[in-house]
Amino acid sequence: MFRVLGKRGASVSALVSSSLSLNSAASYGGANPIRYFSVGVLPDGIDRNSDAVVTNSTLMEGLLSQLQSHISKVLAGGGAEAVKRNRSRNKLLPRERIDRLLDPGSSFLELSQLAGHELYGDSLPSGGIITGIGPIHGRLCMFVANDPTVKGGTYYPITVKKHLRAQEIAAQCRLPCVYLVDSGGAFLPKQAEVFPDRDNFGRIFYNQATMSAEDELHALALGRNIIKNLHLAGKQGMLNALPSINLEYKEPLYDAKELRSIAPVDHKQQFDIRSVIARIVDGSEFDEFKKLYGTTLVTGFARIFGQPVGILGNNGILFNESALKGAHFIELCTQRNIPLVFLQNITGFMVGSRSEANGIAKSGAKMVMAVSCAKVPKVTILVGGSFGAGNYAMCGRAYSPNFMFLWPNARISVMGGAQAAGVLSQIEGANKKKQGIKWTKEEENNFKSKVVEAYEREGNPYYSTARLWDDGIIDPADTRKVIGLCISASINRPVEDTKYGVFRM
Repeated sequence: MFRVLGKRGASVSALVSSSLSLNSAASYGGANPIRYFSVGVLPDGIDRNSDAVVTNSTLMEGLLSQLQSHISKVLAGGGAEAVKRNRSRNKLLPRERIDRLLDPGSSFLELSQLAGHELYGDSLPSGGIITGIGPIHGRLCMFVANDPTVKGGTYYPITVKKHLRAQEIAAQCRLPCVYLVDSGGAFLPKQAEVFPDRDNFGRIFYNQATMSAEDELHALALGRNIIKNLHLAGKQGMLNALPSINLEYKEPLYDAKELRSIAPVDHKQQFDIRSVIARIVDGSEFDEFKKLYGTTLVTGFARIFGQPVGILGNNGILFNESALKGAHFIELCTQRNIPLVFLQNITGFMVGSRSEANGIAKSGAKMVMAVSCAKVPKVTILVGGSFGAGNYAMCGRAYSPNFMFLWPNARISVMGGAQAAGVLSQIEGANKKKQGIKWTKEEENNFKSKVVEAYEREGNPYYSTARLWDDGIIDPADTRKVIGLCISASINRPVEDTKYGVFRM
């Protein structure tokens, strides 16, 4: 979850905008990328007195209260006794260590705070390791800190997965890694799940070696930078030696806290994704691409903390036209090196003989190829449901977004529970009929209710985040800040050319 650490210093907005300026922002979208599009101001988009908004706001308050309760528990680490024992050894707690290293008052994006949540029989707060992104002397870094109060800082399978995910992000985004090691090694009772395989404990050290330097020239360059920075970090600190460049930007016209009342907990309830976009982009300005074509997918250009972005947001299921529009838009963004932001609220692609005749499979494949091959930074936010192939087309976890976060009302699964119950009950009924077994209506209903219950449990955002299917659950009001920091981290890397296979628009 997004946190601001320290007692003084720059605001979140200042950090993000300065980070964007200090990184290769000019490479993403060009030195003056606003020339690519003109903008219009989005309308407010919500009726604050409507029953739906009031209900959504009330339900979201409950979800946020639940989220805060879970976070409070993990912030306590391994419990009072373990913390006391750590203090008696004159040792700081892991988040305190990170706080001492960060620039004063700066923002820290902690990743996967709820990793390991209810995953094992015993408690494993934050998976036993703290990871996240924050600045040291103005440079964004990846922090990896063992928590010795949780199982002595030993590595469970989810601990390894979380550590490797942090290294993956650091490698993608060219972030320096700061390791704060205080670990007892592998958790021995689970050694078979931690020690031997390719992506187990040993991979951490492999990654450290391969990420240290590409070759001798790179190593020498790194050494020069370290020496240079040591020289600069004098009485006034290195931050003063960095160029004072800021991208100009305007705050959204509408209150970000209103995002809490927009997205419904009931995923059958529709809402206009533009009302979300209006609360996360600079000045609520958005140049919509092909507004009247493929209307169930909203696409367009905007800026977040001054950085140009291409936004794709769902306003319903994906039809043939929506998929083509999405593929075309992604292609334009990759040509211009503009980062992509996906706002997921999707039940999937349109099915049926008519859609198939119109080429939904072919058009869907084009969009999936565009998402898969896009080399620009990609940030995915689940603002509602994320079901079936729609998850794939909108840059789900399998399509390697640089970052992926969930709102507390999000759901993710191959299909809805009721749909799955209907399909599976038909199969079960047919099997019983073949065996000559009578299946009563009561038995069928019990069967369906168990399927629905399983899908509800497994589609829950806490189930997802516990297993690191995402990078964390966030307060909707923090969406703009989180996206800004993610993009700031992502544009550290050099621009890569996007190359498609056979791809005929």
